[in-house]
Amino acid sequence: MSRDAKLTALIEPVVQSFGCELWGVEFSAAGRRGLLRVYIDKEGGIEIGDCEKVSRQLDSMLDVENPILGEYTLEVSSPGLDRPLYDLEQFRRFVGHEVSVKLRKAFEGRRKYQGALTAIEDDEIVMVSGEHEYVFPFADIERANLVPRFHGNA
Repeated sequence: MSRDAKLTALIEPVVQSFGCELWGVEFSAAGRRGLLRVYIDKEGGIEIGDCEKVSRQLDSMLDVENPILGEYTLEVSSPGLDRPLYDLEQFRRFVGHEVSVKLRKAFEGRRKYQGALTAIEDDEIVMVSGEHEYVFPFADIERANLVPRFHGNA
């Protein structure tokens, strides 16, 4: 089991105990201090109080379990309007929305694509950008985010 999978297995029950959904977990080592970022969501949206409660409980649990060697900062937040997408189920939930993807390796000379997410077929995402349709295996996606659209007076 990978470190991220172990972290998710430890973190998810704590997040769920507060009536929230674990949206994603990211750990990055930056210099001598790492950053553990935990995204939570719930029906009606996340409030600062939700983040504080989950953060306090996670901090205590992580001190006991000690799944990360060395120093790190814990950050608990909402995934936001430009929420990252971590798995195919999250992609399915946002079919019809604009997404931005960064591929692990270049396809047709580039790694970044943005367009409308039109379908999920098996383990591939289908998106349309301009006049082109692209099909990317989920395993080839390094990072993906929703692209927020704001409606109003221009």
